[in-house]
Amino acid sequence: MRALAAFVISLCLTGCTQVFFQPHQVLVTTPEQFGMEYQRMEFQAEDGTALFAWFLPARGEAKASVLYLHGNAENISTHFANVAWMPAAGFNVLALDYRGYGASQGKPSLRGVQLDIDAAMRALLARPDVDPKRIYIFGQSLGGALAIHYGATTAYRANVRAIIVDSPFSDYRLIAEEKLASTPLTSAFQWLPRLTVNNDYSPIASVKALSPIPLLLIHGDHDGVVPVEHSQRLYEGAGQPKELWVLPGFGHIQSMKEKSIRDKLAAFLRRHAD
Repeated sequence: MRALAAFVISLCLTGCTQVFFQPHQVLVTTPEQFGMEYQRMEFQAEDGTALFAWFLPARGEAKASVLYLHGNAENISTHFANVAWMPAAGFNVLALDYRGYGASQGKPSLRGVQLDIDAAMRALLARPDVDPKRIYIFGQSLGGALAIHYGATTAYRANVRAIIVDSPFSDYRLIAEEKLASTPLTSAFQWLPRLTVNNDYSPIASVKALSPIPLLLIHGDHDGVVPVEHSQRLYEGAGQPKELWVLPGFGHIQSMKEKSIRDKLAAFLRRHAD
């Protein structure tokens, strides 16, 4: 209860939007510790913010490259396991740490992380070992919400073969209102996001503009963090082509732990790379 009260106080004092970012600066592990080849990359966002990423090269000839956008907490060192299988399946991966996360400088904001994603895209396209016409964007949770808006507005739409989002929320204000309404202590504050949350980057407002870029939504029907209805709402608002995989019994961003789902996603990526 004390933690919930502190949460509400932080909303009141700093504005709800900042609560979406929970960065950690310490990298707790690296791909090298798991016997994986990787390269550290450093580049700058348009506003000069220094950014950090890991590039995981495909084993053998790359079929395509994946720009990976992780969730709201920690950093790439605790999220890269979700894409660590991709190089063996024939895909390069660039895993970005947004500003304020890991070794990336600055303080995160919705506008700032969009600049970060754009910088990562440019860094990926500049690599000689990357086919610029075979790029995917894969975002999980907050990263999925970010991916939808970026894909709808980027100047590099022609380079993107598909956008894959796992356990995304559909709207910043809506998810904040749902969280506040979920407990008796905070339910009285559910009006607060309407005043304090920046909804300029709302996925539901952007998703229709993704078309004709293919969109794949993945969501567990036991997700206790972001209800599956968020992906269903995004699916309904999206243009064609689109797919929605609702995973029975799966929780929040748990899909990549299951080999059958990884294999199904790899087949989706190969199909759209041809």
